[in-house]
Amino acid sequence: MRPLSFALAGSGLTRPLKEGHVESGYALDFVPVEQIVPLMRRMVRALDFDICEMAFTTYLCARAAGKPITAIPVFVTRNFHHRAMFRSVRAGLASPKDLETRTVAVNRGYTVTTGLWARGILASEYGVDLRKVTWAPTDDEHVQEYQAPANVTYKFRGRPIAELLLSGEAVAAVGDVRSAAAEITPLIPDAREAGFAWYRRTGIYPINHTVVVKDAVLEAEPGLAKALLAAFAAAKAEYLARLDREDGLTPADESVRQLRAVVGDPFPFGVAANRPALEAVVRFAVEQQVIPAALRPEQLFARSALEPE
Repeated sequence: MRPLSFALAGSGLTRPLKEGHVESGYALDFVPVEQIVPLMRRMVRALDFDICEMAFTTYLCARAAGKPITAIPVFVTRNFHHRAMFRSVRAGLASPKDLETRTVAVNRGYTVTTGLWARGILASEYGVDLRKVTWAPTDDEHVQEYQAPANVTYKFRGRPIAELLLSGEAVAAVGDVRSAAAEITPLIPDAREAGFAWYRRTGIYPINHTVVVKDAVLEAEPGLAKALLAAFAAAKAEYLARLDREDGLTPADESVRQLRAVVGDPFPFGVAANRPALEAVVRFAVEQQVIPAALRPEQLFARSALEPE
């Protein structure tokens, strides 16, 4: 078979695979990646690659829209999203509950994975009625067919998220808020520890990005999904071994080291090890009208890459 085009961001986890230290048994043509987000959009809109890293809620939306792609149970980025929420000091928010009836900006689209997790946390942990909040994305959605609920406005599309907070047009924001302004502070106190406490209580270790394959490729190469899963497992083993033996690691590597102290395996693969997170992300997606109906975790992935029942 021809080489398979693969859009995959570089990281400590993926580097052994991208640099050829780990073999999959298939010829993989890794395309240049400056930012993975535009390539995800190309994948769901035009199927531009055979294999692609993809934000998990983008994948859920794509499945709901009938896009011919299927994930493998590999999760290449994860994070705790309590620390992805910010507020304007001038808005006078005493607690997250005060977000109700107000406008909250969302970095990029409403269906962005960080936004979904953050809203799910606000609802389940802090009692926020998400329907009473006006959500204001700063970009359009990856999946063009997606129709947002009535309490989502795109009138601020193209505006910097920090600008919306500083102008008072939004009282809070979710996502990558790049500002050193003293008027912008975290919404959740001690957010990092709050995320870890949530994990200890619920077992939910949030998933951000997975890996998807075109259905036509999976049909032509029935062994591919299992081979990719094995290759990522080998890449993870090499990466974690390097973390154990090296000094002078990058800040991203040090962050993974810190996560290991809390979650154990910082990159668990498969359905069984991720069931709490998978069930939570699907539940949040249904509650937030990101997808119309729930799916069992096993329905989301290539059957050949699932653990034996």
